[in-house]
Amino acid sequence: KIRPNSRVYQRYYLLDAGLQALFWEPSKKESDKARIFLDSIREVSLFLLKVQHLDLVANSAEVANIWVTGLRHALDILANSQDSLRLRWLEQLFSSAADQNKQEVIEEGIPLQSAVKLVQSVNPGVSSGKVEHRFKEIQRLREKTCALTSCNESGFKDHAENEKPSARKEQVTKQEFIEVFHDFCTRPEIYFLLVQFSSNKEYLDAKDLMSEEMSLQLIQAHEPSEEGRQQGHLSLDGFTSYLTSSECHLFDREHDTICQDMSQPLSHYYINSSHNTYLIEDQFRGPSDKSGYIRALKMGCRCVEVDVWDGPDGEPVVCTGHSLSRPLALHSVLEAIAKFAFVASEYPLILCIENHCSLQQQNVLLQHLTRILGDKLYRDLPAEGALYLPSPYELRRRILLKGKKLGPDSDGEVSEEDEGAEMSQRIKAVNAAGTEKDVVQKSVSLTSVPQSNMPHSSPKRFQLLRELSDLVTLCHSVGFKDFKTSSKAQKPWELCSFHESLALRLAGDSPGDFVNHNKHFLSRVYPNPMRIDSSNMNPQDLWKCGCQIVSMNFQTAGLMMDLNTAWFRQNGRCGYVLRPAIMRQEVSYFISKMLVFFLQVISGQNLPKPKGSGAKGDVVDPYVYVEIHGIPADCSERRTRTVRQNGDNPIFDESFEFQINLPELAMVRFVVLDDDFIGDEFIGQYTIPLECLQPGYRHVPLQSLTGEDLPHAKLFVHFCRTQQGVEAFQQKSMCR
Repeated sequence: KIRPNSRVYQRYYLLDAGLQALFWEPSKKESDKARIFLDSIREVSLFLLKVQHLDLVANSAEVANIWVTGLRHALDILANSQDSLRLRWLEQLFSSAADQNKQEVIEEGIPLQSAVKLVQSVNPGVSSGKVEHRFKEIQRLREKTCALTSCNESGFKDHAENEKPSARKEQVTKQEFIEVFHDFCTRPEIYFLLVQFSSNKEYLDAKDLMSEEMSLQLIQAHEPSEEGRQQGHLSLDGFTSYLTSSECHLFDREHDTICQDMSQPLSHYYINSSHNTYLIEDQFRGPSDKSGYIRALKMGCRCVEVDVWDGPDGEPVVCTGHSLSRPLALHSVLEAIAKFAFVASEYPLILCIENHCSLQQQNVLLQHLTRILGDKLYRDLPAEGALYLPSPYELRRRILLKGKKLGPDSDGEVSEEDEGAEMSQRIKAVNAAGTEKDVVQKSVSLTSVPQSNMPHSSPKRFQLLRELSDLVTLCHSVGFKDFKTSSKAQKPWELCSFHESLALRLAGDSPGDFVNHNKHFLSRVYPNPMRIDSSNMNPQDLWKCGCQIVSMNFQTAGLMMDLNTAWFRQNGRCGYVLRPAIMRQEVSYFISKMLVFFLQVISGQNLPKPKGSGAKGDVVDPYVYVEIHGIPADCSERRTRTVRQNGDNPIFDESFEFQINLPELAMVRFVVLDDDFIGDEFIGQYTIPLECLQPGYRHVPLQSLTGEDLPHAKLFVHFCRTQQGVEAFQQKSMCR
């Protein structure tokens, strides 16, 4: 900015979204004075902009050309604005509102609240307080201008002497409405796309879009003006409506329904699984409730756990042994499972029964299972000589019991499954070391107890009721010794459960053997007993080696649960995802297709203040992390710049390139944070399997920490991908 005395001042200039004014910052002036309306510009020339008494010099030819070209185009639009499709629609919108409020209209205006609602009807994410404040700000500015110039040119009529000022401020004129509409409903990044794709710069028509038939359908669905629909024109507001609709969601809608082959053997699928489903907080003394089962089943979980112990009055109860959690009546848990088992998915539900009951209460357990679950229980024995389990399709609406099973010549005694006992041993080990703090606060300390220092004991043995054993057919729990033994002796209907630490060690030491093992047999992985706080393991560490059942603590929000939830969205949320071919085929090699994809993070919309944060009032300084989760070679993250003090429509406009070796196991996670010197705070996230991304310009709906959608909060991105050369590697390299 050049002053008359030739002094140069560095200023940051912006053109507002509604193409109404040029404004700048920083400035000691009030915000309403640090702006120049475009209709006052007399001349725009290269390296010199003459605006009233404002002279600007660009710091490079490139910047100068951008501003000169952009301003000239803006002035062309302004000159023709009286004949624009959008303006005619806004005038009709205003007139309709005026007709509806005839009794309340003063001075050819409409009530303030009616004007606010009109703006919110197009941009529902903006708060009414913010829109109302903007109307009043414009009114104050124009009133000052009129007072200074004694003119009537700003669209205000002379006030009647007997009119009260308060009545005027509760009314909005047509010009005020149009200006505020431009402020809140014009997204510059979408406007520039329309300019780029349109042949006449004001609207898109059939030749700018897809096939003529599809274009007309799109226009009829999204163009707000009747004139535009009749002429086959898509205005800026129609284009914005289309880009923010479900059709332009980043998630490919084909994956909202079952889109994978469901006739493969059960062992060929990842299965959405819950750990200690009855717990709704920590593992030791937190509350337990049957609502844990209801919530998990509604989320598409297909494997739940029921730990059964002797209870009072001869009635078995569900609880974690060796803990302080309140027990639940077994029959109430089974009734909840029976009611909600197939609400979200018709595919089989695996019920993991960890039985600690006496023979007497096992009889009661048997009666409850057969009475409450009835015909849903799958009781057919596997076919003689079968090499694989039945498919999810064949097992629709059936409940499979996982548990211990007696051999034909057994004396009725089996080894007990007791994951809770492992947790108890860990707690005792910490206590023995002299720590006297509350057990729940020791989850960090537990990690420091070496496996070698843990007390070891042979599994307890107990009497198993033969009739209860007979209910277990396709998911017979057996112990794991080593892969060689399993390959020779294990049957397809036998299932091994792996402690998280053991599973990770096997994934690191023998990844190829682990993948081959899981081609034929189901593997279940449960969390370390040290996770007393109900934290979660990274499921991808186990999925990459083919483990089908990775048990998660559904009650604990965060990155790991985000990955799990997103992963099981890709097949209609049915709880089953077909594993990559390399994990199913008898002889297979890792074929690296080297997918390269480009992601442009363009902007954000309606980003809320982080919950519980009050350090900066309502102001947010957002930035975006883009994370890639998958096999180790594919994991990476990039971040955008921080946009200061703008949560309404921050423009990031940054592009990233990622190289992916195994797209079938890759996920993309967007995390939006508020940049704060005290500590960056979480605003929202969205996680999606790479295979579900739609190319093109897309909107990303943001979710809270607990997975709920944040109303109207979105990111706007552009995504495209390319395929590179093909390389073959030995199978084990995939897991490293």
